[in-house]
Amino acid sequence: MTAIFKREFLSYFRSPVGYVAIAIFSFLSGFLFYSQFSGNGVNLSSEINSLRNFFVIIIPVITMGLFAEDKKRGTEVLYYTTPVNLFSVVMGKFLAASALFGVMFINVFIHMFVTKICGGSVGVGTWGSVIVFFFMAFMFISIGILASATTDSQIIAAIFGFIMILVIQLISTISTYFGNTVTTILGNLGVNSETAATIGSKITDGISWLDPFAKTQDFRFGVFSVSALMFCLSVTVIFLYLAFRVLEKKRWSQG
Repeated sequence: MTAIFKREFLSYFRSPVGYVAIAIFSFLSGFLFYSQFSGNGVNLSSEINSLRNFFVIIIPVITMGLFAEDKKRGTEVLYYTTPVNLFSVVMGKFLAASALFGVMFINVFIHMFVTKICGGSVGVGTWGSVIVFFFMAFMFISIGILASATTDSQIIAAIFGFIMILVIQLISTISTYFGNTVTTILGNLGVNSETAATIGSKITDGISWLDPFAKTQDFRFGVFSVSALMFCLSVTVIFLYLAFRVLEKKRWSQG
């Protein structure tokens, strides 16, 4: 795992990928911070929460080549023909992508330092937003890793990861749409309007339960929830395990 981590992490800086990701993140965070700093005041929690909306762009960029690039280099075969622990391979790549996010986030820590020395406040809500940011990053990175493991094309992996992350970010909108659609359909079928509305509402609530943004929204106010973090961690583990199973299936197909 350590060898995989070192190789993948350093590979980000042997190619444009790492620099592009850092540049995009630095530009976005810098723009958000400057907009607040030159305005009425700085809200670091708002900056960090806004940066989470750009996972849909950044995550596919840094994860699309984690396995697809191995196919290009011809090193993928080594995973399947040698007695290497494939889950260690998945974890090594996951930790490398997560470490890159840690490097990118230094920019936000600088903003926190500047805010503090200028007399601003870095409260518990800000640190809550930091915690949520990384747990959400872990979750989306695992999704990107699964996307990369399922295809040999970096472009397809990026598109696949983009779509999955976008769907998760739009769960709230999707849940409302499905709930209203079911309510309308049931009403047209002659179902009592109150019953139709109740069923539609339950469908909306059921789909909304999967929304990690809704589960973690109170962290910015300093209200912590272990269950919300466990949800993100559980989803992370599930997607990493699915990536492992995809690789394991390829290993057996090699034999």
